[in-house]
Amino acid sequence: MIDVLTFGETMAALRAGQPLQLGGSLNLSVAGAESNVAIGLARLGHTARWAGLTGNDEFGRLVLRTLRAENVDVSFAGTTDVGPTGLVVFEPRIADLVRVTYYRAGSAGSSLSAAHLREALDDGARLVHVSGVTAALGPGPGGAVAEAVQRAADRGALVCMDVNYRSRLWPPGEAASALRPLARYTDILIASDDELSLVADERATTERDRVESLFERGVNEVVIKRGADGAEVFHAGGSTSLPARPVQVRDTVGAGDAFVAGYLSGLLDGDPVPARLARAVATGAFAVASSGDWEGSPTREEIDLLSVAPGSTIR
Repeated sequence: MIDVLTFGETMAALRAGQPLQLGGSLNLSVAGAESNVAIGLARLGHTARWAGLTGNDEFGRLVLRTLRAENVDVSFAGTTDVGPTGLVVFEPRIADLVRVTYYRAGSAGSSLSAAHLREALDDGARLVHVSGVTAALGPGPGGAVAEAVQRAADRGALVCMDVNYRSRLWPPGEAASALRPLARYTDILIASDDELSLVADERATTERDRVESLFERGVNEVVIKRGADGAEVFHAGGSTSLPARPVQVRDTVGAGDAFVAGYLSGLLDGDPVPARLARAVATGAFAVASSGDWEGSPTREEIDLLSVAPGSTIR
């Protein structure tokens, strides 16, 4: 049985070296919240499967080729003529501030439906990972997320949901209406501190009350990402927190996905919560210290590089 099944929209990614209106070259890669997690897990030695849809075009072929090269299983991924592979453009503005523009309306990924996933779900996985990004893409993808978590829970698989709210994709009220009902099927819920209200009981007003409301609905662990302040996990034994690892920030895009990959890796290894969180904080640090969505994700052997003195040369 494969370790992790995930799905969603993976796009062609263009990265500019300066503001777009000034012209210049663009570097081509791929990017997508769930495939970033899958790559992070594969680099850490786990079996990961991505079951999304790409367009029948060169960008789609790049997506699948890249995932295969990163040892992500794409045997249940689909290709469609309904729309093109989506496109995302990253534009640096000042320091480490990056402006992101999506070209994904009518894309292949937005035509994803529950029917595309059933065969992959039936094949089995220890854990199914979903995110709010896919749920936001429209009724088809939203229905796919809802059915996936229900079928996974019914089959005894663990379910992880990363809220991963994107204001450009949907308003808060719509996100809350779609994501709150999924908490009852979720074992591990991951959110930034400003996203928790989208999935917790709407009557809860404090962070602690929101966490408790999620426990009451069956969530086992609530993992809160606090950016530069680290992260905290609420669980049956209380809570565990860790500060962020100090690194020179190059690019914050993809840091949350790298964090998720590290946490799920520790979970799959059977590690206790403190060790899972330590790995998550480390993989998140690799992401912010590197350029790209997933390119900086470490292998298991590389995690200790964070303890090497700055400026060192590994010989």
